[in-house]
Amino acid sequence: MDIVERYFTGLSETQIEQFRLLNGLYREWNEKINVISRKDIDELSVHHVLHSLAIAKVITFKAGTKVLDVGTGGGFPGIPLAIMFPEVDFFLVDSIGKKIKVVEGVAAALGLKNVTAKQLRVETMKEKFDFIVSRAVTAFPAFVALTRKRIREGGFNDLPNGILYLKGGDFEEEVKNFKDKISIYNIPDFFEEEFFETKKLIFMKHIK
Repeated sequence: MDIVERYFTGLSETQIEQFRLLNGLYREWNEKINVISRKDIDELSVHHVLHSLAIAKVITFKAGTKVLDVGTGGGFPGIPLAIMFPEVDFFLVDSIGKKIKVVEGVAAALGLKNVTAKQLRVETMKEKFDFIVSRAVTAFPAFVALTRKRIREGGFNDLPNGILYLKGGDFEEEVKNFKDKISIYNIPDFFEEEFFETKKLIFMKHIK
């Protein structure tokens, strides 16, 4: 049984197959373009796929939601979330072109029609999204400053529009000025693997 199936029920045959294909696809791409460390590629299912899906334990994106993945690297958390939510539009951006090449290759091989990947910096963008997701590309205050204008107000999901930020370690100091604006979820509440011991998910709703 695939690790994703252990934590998520009701997946379609297509989704199960797409999750199963991820390991081989990333190994293949990683030999051409190194986007994931050797140590991590052996632990892809936990360190990358399951970690990305912590977001799906906090919110079930509704059809038609637009999600921006900033600093996606090889496609995390965007690709696993795009498999999980096929009715949701995912826009994956990174400033490094070779990483976007990998994302495009993986998305095409999986037949993901809901993924667009572009090499660009978020500060040059004009479009707005319901949610912005990311895996700790920078300190939280800097990330908020970089992305807050890309979030549209309101929303139709169970959480108001905002930022969903995967972060590890001790970041008390970083978030102290946001205390009343954020919710912090402990990922070990969702997954039992040791890797998640210090991992958290920060949610901050859109503020003007």
